[in-house]
Amino acid sequence: MKAFSEFKHDLPASIVVFFVALPLCLGIALASGAPLMSGLIAGIVGGLVVGAISRSPLGVSGPAAGLAVIVLTAIDEMGSFETFLLAVVIAGAIQVALGLAQAGVLAYFFPSSVIKGMLAGIGLLIILKQIPHAFGHDSDPEGDLAFVQPDGETTLSSIGAMFGDLSASACIVSITCLAVLILWETVLTKRHRFFTLLPGPVAAVLIGVAFQELTSLFAPNWALAPIHLVSVPVAASASEFLGLLKHPDWSQITNQAVWFTGVTMAVVASLETLLCVEATDKLDPQKRVTPTNRELIAQGIGNMTSGAIGGIPVTQVIVRSSANIQSGGRTKLSAILHGAFMFIFVLALPGLLNLIPLAALASILFVVGFKLARPATFVKMYRLGMGQFLPFTITVIGIVLTDLLTGIGIGMVAAIFAILRAHYRNSHFLHIQEHDEHGSPHEVRIRLAEEVTFLNRGAVLKALKSIPNGSEVTIDMSRSVHIDQDVLEILADFETAAESRDIRYHRIEAEPNELQPSRAPRKQESEAITQ
Repeated sequence: MKAFSEFKHDLPASIVVFFVALPLCLGIALASGAPLMSGLIAGIVGGLVVGAISRSPLGVSGPAAGLAVIVLTAIDEMGSFETFLLAVVIAGAIQVALGLAQAGVLAYFFPSSVIKGMLAGIGLLIILKQIPHAFGHDSDPEGDLAFVQPDGETTLSSIGAMFGDLSASACIVSITCLAVLILWETVLTKRHRFFTLLPGPVAAVLIGVAFQELTSLFAPNWALAPIHLVSVPVAASASEFLGLLKHPDWSQITNQAVWFTGVTMAVVASLETLLCVEATDKLDPQKRVTPTNRELIAQGIGNMTSGAIGGIPVTQVIVRSSANIQSGGRTKLSAILHGAFMFIFVLALPGLLNLIPLAALASILFVVGFKLARPATFVKMYRLGMGQFLPFTITVIGIVLTDLLTGIGIGMVAAIFAILRAHYRNSHFLHIQEHDEHGSPHEVRIRLAEEVTFLNRGAVLKALKSIPNGSEVTIDMSRSVHIDQDVLEILADFETAAESRDIRYHRIEAEPNELQPSRAPRKQESEAITQ
C-alpha cells in the first residue's frame, strides 16, 4: 500500500516525534490551566484524527502553545472546564466552515522572510527554553513559548535563575545525551547500519531512563526527583482512564461567552496552522504543497473531536513537525503513528513514561532548535539584502521577546513596510535630459512599471512634482498591465496643469485591452478539498 511505502522511514521518525510531543502536551496543558490528561488527549487526536484527514505530508498536530493564554483565560472566566470544552467544539465547527469557504488561501500571503524568521525564531526560542531544563530548573512547563512564563520568570531571567537550582544529575543526563546525539549523527550513522536503524533521540531517551533506574537502585542520592521527570497521569484500568475524560456542557450552548471564545480560538488556531503549514512545506525536502483548505477542515474535525472527549484545542505545530522532518519522516503515516504510540503508552504503560528525565528530552530539543536556527540561515538572509534580512530578523526577535503570534505580527508589519518601500521606489523609471548646447528644454521620460497600484501613488506624485517648468514630458504606459485609478487621476491632474507650467505633455498609451484589473493571488489550490 502507498500509505506504508515509506514505513521504514516513518516508523523511527514517529518514535522521535512521540518522545518530543509527550512532554509538550503535558506542559501546554499545565500552562493552560487545564487537566494534564486534556493535553494528552489533544496530542492523541492530533495524531490519529487530524493525521488521518490532513494531506500535509509532514505536518504534526497537537496542543498549541500559542493558544495557552486564551485557554487559561477562558477556563477561568467560564468557571468550568466542561463549558470551555463546548467552545473548543464550536471553534472546530468554525474551522470546518472556513475550510469549505476556501479561507486557506490566506496562507499564501505570508512573506517568505517572515516564515523563515518564524522557523529561526522558534529554533532559538527552543534552545533558550531548554537550557534551564537541561540543568534541572524545571519550574517552567515544557511547551511554553511565551516570553513571560507561568512561573513568574521570563525566557532570559530563567536562565539566570537556574544557577540557584542546579541539579548535578540533570546536568550529567543532558550533557551525556547531547554528546550521544552529536556523535550518533556525525560519526556512528556513517560507521554501521545499526545506528541508522535506531534513531539517536531514542538512544538518548534510553540512556536517560537507564540513568534514572540505576541511580534509584544503587545511588538514590543521585536519582532525579519526580519534578525532573515526565509526569503522565496513571490510570489503574481502562475504566479509570475513561473516567478521566471530560465532556462538553451542552446546556451552555446559548452562552455568548462560549461563542466568543469559540470564534477567537478558531481564528487564532487557523492562523497558527496556516503559518505552520507554510513553514513545514518549506522544510520538506521534496517541496510538496499542503492543500490549506483541506488542512483547515482536518484541524476543525480534530478540534470538534478533542473538545468532545475532554481535550484542549489542537493546531499544526512547528516543533513536532520539524522534529518529524529532521528524523527522516516521509509521509503523514509518521504523524498517525506518533498518535498511536501516545494512546498505547498513556493507556497501558504510563509508569514507563514517568521514568524519562526532562533533561534527556531537552538534549533532543537542543538539536531540533539548532537545525531550525543554524547560523548559516542568518548569513544567507543577510546576503539577500535588507528587504529580506530586516523582516526576518525582526520576526526572530519578536518571537523570542513576546510569543509566536505576536512575533509573527511584528514581522508582518516589517515585511509590509519593506513592500511599501519597494513599491515606492519601483513604480517607474524616470529619465531627465538636461538642456543641450542649443538651449532646448528638459526632456523628461517616465516609463511606468507593469503593475502600478495605489501604493505607488506617492512615488509617481513626487516624480511629477520634480519636473521643471518648461519641460517636454512623455509618460510611457506601453508596458503597464494594470494602473490603479488613483494613479490615473494623478496623471490627469498633471495633464490639466501642464499648460500653466509651460509643459508639453505626451502620453504613450498601452495597447487596447492591455490594462487589466489586478491579477488573482499567485498561488491557488487546484484540487477539490473534499477529495
